[in-house]
This record gives sequence, C-alpha cells and structure tokens, in this order.
Amino acid sequence: MKTLREYIKEADEKGVAIGHFNISNLEALHGIYNAAKSLDLPVIIGVSEGEEAFVGTEVAVAMVKAIRETDNYPIFLNADHHYSFEGVKKAIDAGFDSVIIDAVKLPYEENVALTKKCVDYAREISEKTGRDILVEAELGFIGQSSKVLDEVPEGVSEETMTKPEEAKAFVDATGVDLLAPSVGNVHGIVTSGNPRLHPERVKQIREAAGVPLVLHGGSGTMDDDFVACIGEGIDIVHINTEIRVAYRDAIKKFLNENPNEVAPYKFLAPGVEAVEEVVKKRLKLFNKM
Repeated sequence: MKTLREYIKEADEKGVAIGHFNISNLEALHGIYNAAKSLDLPVIIGVSEGEEAFVGTEVAVAMVKAIRETDNYPIFLNADHHYSFEGVKKAIDAGFDSVIIDAVKLPYEENVALTKKCVDYAREISEKTGRDILVEAELGFIGQSSKVLDEVPEGVSEETMTKPEEAKAFVDATGVDLLAPSVGNVHGIVTSGNPRLHPERVKQIREAAGVPLVLHGGSGTMDDDFVACIGEGIDIVHINTEIRVAYRDAIKKFLNENPNEVAPYKFLAPGVEAVEEVVKKRLKLFNKM
C-alpha cells in the first residue's frame, strides 16, 4: 500500500483533495469509512487533543490500523491540532501517521522553534522505525472552535491571511511536510454564512512554499470555493463541524420519534448514516466525482 505522502502527491498531480474527517467515537469512524470505501477513495481520520483524550490514544491507533490491515485499505490517522511537543511526541510514539503542531498563538520565532522540534523528532522516529510520519503546521489564525458560531471569530480577516513570503520563510525554517494557511477559512460553521475563500492566495502560497497545502475549517464552505482552492494547490480538506451537527441532529430526530427506545445500536444508527451521507457528498466534491 502507498504511504500517506504518496497519496497526497497523487492527489496533487490529479488536482483533487483527500478528505480529512474528525471522530470522537466509533460510530463516526464507521460512517466515514463506509463513505470512503463505497467510493474507493483514501481517507484521513483526525482526532484533536480533546477528541484523542476522549477516544484514547492507543484505541484510536488500534481502530484505524485494524481497518487498514484487515481490509488493506488506505485509511490514515492524524493527530489534529496538538499544541505542545509532548502531545505531538505522544501521538508519534503511539503510531499516528501524521501530526499537526498548532503554535499560531505563539510569537513567530517560538512557533518556528516548536514546529522544527516536532519535525526533527518525526524524522528521527521515521528513520528508526521505517515509518513515514508527516508533520503539518498552521500559519495564520482561523479560529479554534469546531462548532456553530454566531459570527466570524475575532482576529480572522483578509488582512490577517497568510502571506506567500511568510509561508516560504516558515517552511524553509521548519521543514514541515504540509502547511495549513489562512485563506479566508474559519473553524466551525458561521450561521450568517462562512467567509469566501481566496483561491488566488492559495496559488501564491503553494508556489512560494513548495509543499502541499491543507484547508482547515472546511465546514460551511461553498462548493465553488472548495473546487477553486483544490485546483490551486489544496491537497487535503478538513471537515468536522458538519459531521458533528449531522450526527447530533439525526440521533435527536430518532429519539424524538422513538422516545421509548433504549438500545444504543438502534438510536445511534441514524447518526452513522448521517455522517456517511455528509462524508460521501464531500468526498465526491473533492474528487470531481
């Protein structure tokens, strides 16, 4: 089976993107995997620090690896939004395929130093074990809450989008494999409508930085914006809030209609189906299907 790095390169060459979807439980994993498998597409499962703590670091690794090895399927595990070297190290040591060090709140030089420390450790472990561990970092603020928002987070604006020259300097200084820029995207779904993305900025950053780009905060984004940005250099797209809302609403609807039902496998099933539906729709869009 090809490595995650190879699948990303393949997506870049084809002008498509790999879908990255977060989980907090087994039901979401089932829904995401069912959708990816039905379309025969690679997929990345993400767990943030909070999600990882709830699911369990070793449990998350075991679940994804079991699917990959049993079904010989390209499903990968990413440590999404980790904020310390210790958190990144724990994920790498446990067997994650990729990690994201999110140090955007730190002063620039501290962000660079922490990111490079994570990259150096990933390279060390990759060399020792034969694994190919990818490290991603963010540059530019897009908010931090994967939830429904009343307004665009403070600090997110066109003026604060990632600049191409900054992206190049950051990649050169840290050696990251992937970069998540700010190009109009925000974490979460804004009830009044998410901001429009800037594909021309994506193109400029991709050309300057020279590494694959990752679009965070995909939930609530207009389809046309996705397609345009993927065409200009986005190789991975993160979706989280959309599947959280779909999962919650489907279970709530079922329980409202069946108030006496107490069997979890029955009232959770609609949630799995809802997640699968959202993921399938997004994967088709990302892959021009």
